[in-house]
Amino acid sequence: MAAVSFPSLSSSSAASSFLHRNGAATTATKLVLRHHKPLYLLTRIPIRSMSTPVTTLTQDDLKKLAAEKAVDSVKSGMVLGLGTGSTAAFVVSRIGELLSSGKLSNIVGIPTSKRTAEQAASLGIPLSGLDDHPRLNLAIDGADEVDPALNLVKGRGGALLREKMVEAASEKFIVVVDETKLVEGLGGSGLAMPVEVVQFCWKYNLGRLQDMFKESGCEAKLRLAADEKPYVTDNVNFIIDLYFKTPIKDAEAAGREISALEGVVEHGLFLGMASEVIIAGKSGVSVKSK
Repeated sequence: MAAVSFPSLSSSSAASSFLHRNGAATTATKLVLRHHKPLYLLTRIPIRSMSTPVTTLTQDDLKKLAAEKAVDSVKSGMVLGLGTGSTAAFVVSRIGELLSSGKLSNIVGIPTSKRTAEQAASLGIPLSGLDDHPRLNLAIDGADEVDPALNLVKGRGGALLREKMVEAASEKFIVVVDETKLVEGLGGSGLAMPVEVVQFCWKYNLGRLQDMFKESGCEAKLRLAADEKPYVTDNVNFIIDLYFKTPIKDAEAAGREISALEGVVEHGLFLGMASEVIIAGKSGVSVKSK
């Protein structure tokens, strides 16, 4: 497999100015990691402090750098999938800045949630939907878990159905995360793996999901909102969160079994969808690609 070169952060004017403000410099090295098959490429850009300790770079600072690196892939005239969540919000904000400055033009955004649509509209990003743009050039979004094969768990923010629809329609899907989201196996964080279900007889499906994974000690819970009432998605559905004590042994099989249940709308296993993952951590920003 031929090596793929990724631009270092020092080539990004936004990243360079950020590092200059924080008294930091970048060095880029290219590493090739083998995770069974296929071969994955990792470009790591560690951040070395010159005059200011690296600890002054907060997690939000690093997420912003990673988001801006992802936006380097955005070109004028693109139809873009706009993700949901704290990291994706930095992406949307950066795209708005570039449109406002004239560095980008003729962008059309396809939002994955109502809150993303509101943010994008406030920044002057033209919006549309899959009905008018069934094929997207690029989608950028966050993730809740990323395994070594770039499979994902998404949807803890409640937007999994629209996220999967938009990202599946994209020619390229870039994921932006912080290093705490990296796991050896999906479900390995012990946090929620969401399943969106219709409201009708949701307890029935909660029980079926509980039984499906009982041998792995999985616990199924209805997601509640802040008022202790059931959380309702943008599509007026409920979410059942699955909590695994150990990583899911076969995510492909698990996804098929969950999808086969009547009343299940979508699940949060995003398998084989990510083209590239940009990872922000205290040691810098890295890019991992298939």
